[in-house]
Amino acid sequence: MTSIDVLIRSAPDEACSTDLAKGPWEFDVTPGYGPGSSMGDVIPTGAPRQGELPAAYREADAADLHARIRAAKAALGDRVVILGHFYQRDEVVQHADFLGDSFQLANAAQTVPNAETIVFCGVHFMAETADILARPGQDVILPNLAAGCSMADMADEDSVEECWAQLEELYGTEADAEGRVPIIPVTYMNSSAALKAFCGRHGGIVCTSSNAETVLEWAFERGQRVLFFPDQHLGRNTAKKMGVPLERMPMWNPRKPLGGNTADDLTDARVVLWHGFCSVHKRFTVEQVEKARADRPGVRVIVHPECPMPVVDAADEAGSTDYIRKAVAAAIEPTTFAIGTEINMVNRLAAEYPQHEIFCLDPVVCPCSTMYRIHPGYLAWVLEELVAERKPNVIRVPERVAADARVALDRMLAAKPKDA
Repeated sequence: MTSIDVLIRSAPDEACSTDLAKGPWEFDVTPGYGPGSSMGDVIPTGAPRQGELPAAYREADAADLHARIRAAKAALGDRVVILGHFYQRDEVVQHADFLGDSFQLANAAQTVPNAETIVFCGVHFMAETADILARPGQDVILPNLAAGCSMADMADEDSVEECWAQLEELYGTEADAEGRVPIIPVTYMNSSAALKAFCGRHGGIVCTSSNAETVLEWAFERGQRVLFFPDQHLGRNTAKKMGVPLERMPMWNPRKPLGGNTADDLTDARVVLWHGFCSVHKRFTVEQVEKARADRPGVRVIVHPECPMPVVDAADEAGSTDYIRKAVAAAIEPTTFAIGTEINMVNRLAAEYPQHEIFCLDPVVCPCSTMYRIHPGYLAWVLEELVAERKPNVIRVPERVAADARVALDRMLAAKPKDA
């Protein structure tokens, strides 16, 4: 039984889409992100599309696909390394050589010097980052080109450039008496290579959920304010934890002049938040936290900082995917955990730590639409293509973009998470 079968069976009347039971190739040629939490989001025109997966992989059963993946990996040896994100389905992560969150996988991309090819089981912005950080001559492959990210798509280069132009006109460009420039751009890892390059060109930096606080400290040392995009919730939750008042965190709506703010609001700002969000973490609510506490007294509630602020405030703890994993692993006594993050990771933790009761806060099973797009069929296909000396789905960031993006990413990698 696959992890998707488990999801469908666990909530047959409440699953967000019965299409989750289908293979993701059913949606490769259709508009939208496919079934899952992002299915209501608008996919940009020109987003990468995946060509048709050969029938041999679409029609193979799970046992055959796993056998073919193992055989191809054995044939390729250390010429290939597979990186897998925590949110990938179990049928995929069992074949990963490295499993981690965005920060850990960015580091891993720099530490596989013998591999000719990195197969990245994640989403498009992660594969772009791996290509930027990989050594020269190393190729990065994304098994399904349709594995994008709806949050990353909420901040495009043109909109951010226009925002920056308006802010520079308002703030000017001169540093204050302490040498701090008027504003520093900070982009979340969940963004395009072009936006990482924007940050590199403008003295900014990339962050992950693991090191967001360290990154904001870095930015505040160098700037009077921060423009944080695309995830408003991670920016708000992190800055609030650091003592920034909510009234000094205006939201920037790219469809409105000055982002829908007054000049006074922006002048007084410490963090300007972009109007973006994660469709998975947006699903979690205070009511779910309250129900978990009512149903299971003593429950320990941990949520991801991409959740809305009221949910983070209502939880016992908030932290990155790796923080959540470490918290569960460190619990000595049998504990009941209610976790607010992507369902594949929650289910995997429940299987790995049966001494605890671990469940997802959201009772409606709705995995990440784009992480779902990576399927063993695509992994078997790209690995067997590599065995045949062909390289499909290679992700290449132009060097003119990669050079600036690398500056911002190197700053990110130097900003170690506080719990590292």
